[in-house]
Amino acid sequence: MLLWSTQRSQWNPDTAVHEGQVVSAQELTVLLQPLFTQSSRNLVLFLQDRLSIDDFTYFSESYGNKNPFQNVQEILQTSPSSLVLPAVDSKATRYLLSALQESGDWKLTNLTNLNVSQLEMNPSNPNLLVVQLQPLASDLKEISTLEAIAENDRIIGRVTMDLQEQGINFSVIYTAMRPSRISRRTDVVSELRRQLMAAEEEDSLSYPPLNVTTGNVSCILFYASNFSLKANSSVLIDLTNATFLAENVDVSASECSDSNTTLSLKYTKPVNGINSLEIRFLMTSKFYEVSARKWFTLDSVEIVQDGDKFAKFNVSGISAPAEYSFHCQLVGTSNRYPARLVPSNSEAKNWDVFISELQIQGFNIVNSQFSYASDCTGFFTSGIWMGLVTSIILLWILTYGIHMIMQLTTNSRFDDPKGPALSVPQTE
Repeated sequence: MLLWSTQRSQWNPDTAVHEGQVVSAQELTVLLQPLFTQSSRNLVLFLQDRLSIDDFTYFSESYGNKNPFQNVQEILQTSPSSLVLPAVDSKATRYLLSALQESGDWKLTNLTNLNVSQLEMNPSNPNLLVVQLQPLASDLKEISTLEAIAENDRIIGRVTMDLQEQGINFSVIYTAMRPSRISRRTDVVSELRRQLMAAEEEDSLSYPPLNVTTGNVSCILFYASNFSLKANSSVLIDLTNATFLAENVDVSASECSDSNTTLSLKYTKPVNGINSLEIRFLMTSKFYEVSARKWFTLDSVEIVQDGDKFAKFNVSGISAPAEYSFHCQLVGTSNRYPARLVPSNSEAKNWDVFISELQIQGFNIVNSQFSYASDCTGFFTSGIWMGLVTSIILLWILTYGIHMIMQLTTNSRFDDPKGPALSVPQTE
């Protein structure tokens, strides 16, 4: 978490956090107190899906890349007061927005179009500006993560510059919902390593899945660590908090049956400019004679904006046995994702969808818990195929070489320099 302010002496120099310390929720509340007691209470919260202090060194110029944190680092160096917290408890950052709203009577504004000059801010009242930065696709190629970080850095620089030009005193919090890098010690025993990895997997499911019930029976379970949309390649809509934490979503239109299930998620004014938004996940369960069992598939995803704009996506790569749930690390409209949402009408081309750590189940739910998950990544990944092909080529070269060596023969007779010359008939 990075904090800076246009006002001096916000934090005591002795409050520096030592290396390895993880700031708890109580300690973070104490560190944020100066922001609540300052004369001009204007707070900007830049919220990202994942970020770690190691990203600043890993993506720095020393690794041959252009520094994607150029604006952030310059702002920290030139700000009258700043504070760097290398490690903050993920539970504290996860509920940071809710804690800030409860700390005072803020005027909450979600910045989507990033045009700060049109904001009407009353300096006498506390203002809280929330900027949802675009998610980092760190599970893909590194260049994609680098571009996303650089774009977020430009957004931070632009918003900060606009506020400074208006002569507004403000403070900034730049943090993320979860860490992007988890370091593991290599000198621990294998049993301890398994325990640590199990603890990481348990922490990754930081909040319960969305549970849709019919009466007292669960019929749909839905989970995602990041659930975001982008309209017209400009307006970012992060629905993660509204879906799983704040639960500001209406699922009453969802339908469940033995053969067809529809998960309906309705949001009211998710961002400025959109009054209503509905997202539907349409699933079917059919019996296939080849496998002699039922399979469920996610056939399509539909987005309805303001009741009239209808976008439909065909889904490829999302299926599992009917008794299982489905899990995939990345699902969205990008052609690089293992499970894709393919636009099927012209309106769908205006939307970009990003879902990370998707897990969904619409049939045969027992005890309101996910069943065994069928993952979107097959057993034979690209790395395994490359290893197999390379091994086959090397094995063929070795076999050919051994075969050629075995064909070599030695002479059965040799020439004696003291005797007559050796004559070998051509028939031999």
